[in-house]
Amino acid sequence: MKNINRLYPYFLAVLGFVIVSLIYFYPVLQGKKIYQSDIVQYTGMAKEQNDFRKATGGEEPYWTDSAFGGMPTYQLGANYPHNYIKQIDRLIRFLPRPADYLFLYFLSFFVLLRVLKIDPLKAFFGALAFGLSTYFIIILGVGHNAKAHAIAYMPLVISGVLLVFQRRYIVGGLLTLFATALEINANHIQMTYYLIILLFVIGIYYVIEIIKNKEFKHLGLTAGVFAIAGILAIGMNATSLMATAEYAKVSTRSDSKLTFNPDDTKKDNTNAMSYEYITEYSYGVGESLDIIAPRLYGGSTGSEKLGQDSHVVEFLQTVEVEQGRYLSPQEAMEFVAQGLPTYWGDQTIVAAPAYIGAVVFFLFILAMFAEERKIKYAFFAGAVLALLLSWGKYFPALTDFFINYVPMYNKFRAVASIQVILELCIPVLAIMGLFAFFNSDKEKQFKSLWQSAAAALGFLLLIQLFKGSFSFAGPRDAGLAQQLGQIGNSFIEALREDRRDMFSDDLLRSGIFIALVAGILFLYNKQKLSQTVAVVIVGILMVGDLFFIDRKYVNETDFVSAREADMPFEATPADQQILQDTSHYRVFDFDGHLNSARASYFHKSIGGYHAAKPQKIQQLFDYQIFKSPMNIGVLNMLNVKYVLQSNDKGEVMPIPNNTANGNAWFVSRVKAVTTADEEMKGLDKLNFKQEAVVNKTKFPDAVTATSFAVDSTATIKLDSYEPNYLKYTSNNKNAGLAVFSEVYYGDGWNAYIDNKLTPHFEANYMLRGLKIPAGKHTIVFKFEPQVVQTGGTISLISFIAMLVLLGVGIYTETKKNDHQPQKAL
Repeated sequence: MKNINRLYPYFLAVLGFVIVSLIYFYPVLQGKKIYQSDIVQYTGMAKEQNDFRKATGGEEPYWTDSAFGGMPTYQLGANYPHNYIKQIDRLIRFLPRPADYLFLYFLSFFVLLRVLKIDPLKAFFGALAFGLSTYFIIILGVGHNAKAHAIAYMPLVISGVLLVFQRRYIVGGLLTLFATALEINANHIQMTYYLIILLFVIGIYYVIEIIKNKEFKHLGLTAGVFAIAGILAIGMNATSLMATAEYAKVSTRSDSKLTFNPDDTKKDNTNAMSYEYITEYSYGVGESLDIIAPRLYGGSTGSEKLGQDSHVVEFLQTVEVEQGRYLSPQEAMEFVAQGLPTYWGDQTIVAAPAYIGAVVFFLFILAMFAEERKIKYAFFAGAVLALLLSWGKYFPALTDFFINYVPMYNKFRAVASIQVILELCIPVLAIMGLFAFFNSDKEKQFKSLWQSAAAALGFLLLIQLFKGSFSFAGPRDAGLAQQLGQIGNSFIEALREDRRDMFSDDLLRSGIFIALVAGILFLYNKQKLSQTVAVVIVGILMVGDLFFIDRKYVNETDFVSAREADMPFEATPADQQILQDTSHYRVFDFDGHLNSARASYFHKSIGGYHAAKPQKIQQLFDYQIFKSPMNIGVLNMLNVKYVLQSNDKGEVMPIPNNTANGNAWFVSRVKAVTTADEEMKGLDKLNFKQEAVVNKTKFPDAVTATSFAVDSTATIKLDSYEPNYLKYTSNNKNAGLAVFSEVYYGDGWNAYIDNKLTPHFEANYMLRGLKIPAGKHTIVFKFEPQVVQTGGTISLISFIAMLVLLGVGIYTETKKNDHQPQKAL
């Protein structure tokens, strides 16, 4: 009974997390699904592999031909053998999406707060505040599921690390192992990388303390526990990590081998991503104030709605639409109903401000005065470092250092997203501050309370006093004014007035929340309220503050029927016309280029949507297809039989390409080159149906002969197609060299001639080439990635090792508890 009573608060907390998650995303209870723009694109990209699974009873292809001409499915949700940690993760996330991720936010942060000795009630409200941080909700709205997934497990990993440093080696080690495995399984390396930065900061704090106290045995044991946990966590995700590392070498995240630009000028550097690309999404220094008042910089880039008393609506009613008639209030409201660009910061797209809550901010300051545990400085340092790094190009001293000297930092873009670390650390400190306040004596409570209130409210007042130094002018204002013609300048001035009002209104709003919470804590200090009542009221204010801001940006209007979510694309007449052709070919969506997976949903496309595209298809687009004039020969070699393009009326038309090379063809001449530059330039004026470009430095055996006899009767025909299996029949009187309109990927694709494994090579920069003997032959290409087999074995061994350690840990902890002296009742 005693143990049951101890578990009762945890049961209530978990139940509360389930209820709040379902309340926030209540349309899931009606069978609806949230419409996530990124997941729509993913659905298009993954259509072929999902269809293959259904047709084969769950078999994995590990390759898709429906995007970018062909790529591995490693970054498209591939299922790997013995990936048991993924199955455990699915059990934990048992709620409908996206309520499952919100629940995970809550649960993971609750564990972290309990490890920090925060009592369950405060930890419950703290977890809700963390999970309802506006940025975390927004990424669920747009479909950054992998990012949300990785963020959700961050607090759990930190919990395990803290326990190990607290000498709870067994429990902490097992939790670190389990949580790290789940974190890696989330498959968002950038978020995991940012977590490592925070863990490094926390580790520095503890190592300094350990060395000061000369506890070297503790340091050795801690290092050993982390080493074992890290190795096994990585091992359980071996296939995913190995496959990602393998694919990364040929993706846009790898350094380019080309030394010239598409305009033929010399490249300054061959880094995978330029400085401008890495820092494109940098958080403005002043814009960081959005964490404490949501619309200081206008909110989002397009979804903010203005009221009838706004300056824009008032101005529009002065606009004469025809002689003697002006816009009515209703017409003015209709004009602004779809939202206006009230955002005036420097970022390209902002779905919502990264608001962590005024109450959270106030309690964070309270922690600085009330909390005596020095661990607060580690979290504070992590928050400050994240904030400074999020400024990116606006704080080049630190950003340049990290890009140039910190390993792997230059592999990630959107540096503003490191603010997720700040959005984790500040709520931790906030609840530590609340906990410390209630555990202080009355005198210290009062002192820390008035100091915190003065600091927080004084800071808001200071911002308001400096309001006149802000321009409230956005980088897109000039373009909008030009579009509106004669009324443009007056409209923009009215819009800027509304931005000024938002600035003041939200500062006042935050001030009111802070004053209310300070008042509640003051009443507790004066013994007018009990601790439980005070905590509940503060918790409700803290959560309510965030809840109502979140609902402005992600709410029930974002949900659609399950069918619309699962089948987000409707076939157009152009698609239907193309689909009547049942041969194997590719489609080029001219309008979508490399930023839409719509064509991939219906066809084999050379376009697609992905954050890490295959590098060579990107380069072919940049250097050949987007060039003027377009190199149609590259489209022909990719077997592009149809081009989707909009006409003057906006109708998408299927334009046939009758010069496509087909699935495979014999060439009569090989142009041997030695560098990537020569390979690319060799395509400029290549006779694609007669010639092939091959890099003899990489494939010396492929160019032992540079000419081949090809007669008119030579044929090579595709007999059957699956994404991971292609079968051809060739017939040629002479030995020849064939080029296949399939992407070369050496780490997995194998070629067989009459069931005999035969080396193949890369031709025409990204296609497959194969020497074929004279006569009639059966040629088969199979995708047989060794990385999947090797990784699966490592995953199985690591999982078994974790189970063994778990069993030993449970036995040891049980024995230890049995020998603990029982306290008198």
